[in-house]
Amino acid sequence: MGARHTTVSEVMTRDVVTVRTDTPFKEVASLLSTHGISAVPVADEQGAPVGVVSEADLLRKQIEDPDLPGRAAPSQGGDEAAKARAQNAAGLMTAPVATVRADWPVAGAAREMDRYRVRRLVVVDDADRIVGIVSRSDLLRVFLRPDAEIRQEIQDEVLTGIMRLSGEDVQVQVHDGVVTLRGAVESRRTAQIVERLARGVDGVVSIRPMIDYAVDDVDV
Repeated sequence: MGARHTTVSEVMTRDVVTVRTDTPFKEVASLLSTHGISAVPVADEQGAPVGVVSEADLLRKQIEDPDLPGRAAPSQGGDEAAKARAQNAAGLMTAPVATVRADWPVAGAAREMDRYRVRRLVVVDDADRIVGIVSRSDLLRVFLRPDAEIRQEIQDEVLTGIMRLSGEDVQVQVHDGVVTLRGAVESRRTAQIVERLARGVDGVVSIRPMIDYAVDDVDV
């Protein structure tokens, strides 16, 4: 049993505003403004995501217009030009949609964001229906976790619970999410496992390992 990880369901927004493919441009813009959001998922009749419309997609319309009289508008590529002419969500949206499940750890969701180079992920259930949306700022909440809470989890879950080590074997200090591990264990492999498990605890920014060992049992 490993240390507990915060899941997407704990940080996501559940009350998701959605639109359909035939939702008009102005209605999409109004929804973003009214709800104070920067993007909205586009759902089909079953509630499954088929695209996402963001403020950037809507702004293509503005970019198409000249900014000064007598000056031509900047040229846009095929997809951008199509979005600038779009009249509804189907023409505005970006597809396919990057999705995650609610039971994913936030670290996994962060990797998906980086992989797809997106600022938000649509959360779906087993039937592929939209149940939430998670943004970069949502995922960063784990780093607001108090130092004392991080230290307690490392001590109780990692050292005592998993590694069967006492507070005399390894001492834990946490400051601004930076964890310092001091002490002595039997082998180098044990020291490495302790470090790896501690690094996986939610809210840990980095690890400063200062654990001595009696036996070097790791092949170099």
